[in-house]
Amino acid sequence: MSLLENLEQIKERIAKSQLRSGIKNTVEIVAITKTHPAEILIQAYEAGLRSVGENRVQEAENKFNEAIDILPKLNKRLVGHLQSKKVRKALHLFDSIDSVDSIKLASKIGKHSEGKTKPVLLEVNTRGEGAKFGFDPLNINEMLQCIEIDGIDVQGLMTIGPLTQDKQDIRVAFIKLRYLLDEINRQTSSKKLKELSMGMSGDFEIAIEEGASMVRLGTILFGPRRTF
Repeated sequence: MSLLENLEQIKERIAKSQLRSGIKNTVEIVAITKTHPAEILIQAYEAGLRSVGENRVQEAENKFNEAIDILPKLNKRLVGHLQSKKVRKALHLFDSIDSVDSIKLASKIGKHSEGKTKPVLLEVNTRGEGAKFGFDPLNINEMLQCIEIDGIDVQGLMTIGPLTQDKQDIRVAFIKLRYLLDEINRQTSSKKLKELSMGMSGDFEIAIEEGASMVRLGTILFGPRRTF
């Protein structure tokens, strides 16, 4: 199937998921283009997609240099773990950092934002999995502190669902993120958070049913990832 056909099916599945849940918020599709060639950025744009996500700073830099003409028309989001030493380069390459997983990283992004406020999402390790990055969902105070850091604009939360076939376990992780966003908004006097980035190719329908405003889709759009 073509990218356009895949995208049309995804939109239908999103609509059905919203119908089941009764939640009708706007859902942004973030096209995960990691491991794919630079041409995929152009294909994504031509298919009507406007947000793309990359996991690695170096890969993104190489790819963006090959697709320089299309870049101003895309919202470029870093969705993978960001090492402190690569913060400056990431700020130059990306429009949003969607994987801020510590106060230390949030502070460094703010420090190097050079007077320009950078949109970010706070990554939460909703299931407490040791192999994943992210804030402890019980440590709301750290996330509240991030909201007050100059140079960043915390727009919402992000999580990666558990790698399991147990749909209820996945659903619990997404429910926890939604509840956490509501609790943060209850406690903060600052700008309220709106974005819930949760759900990928294998579980995005559950995420939609639980209120996702962004889903990060790669394989279901573009096919299997390329390996290096």
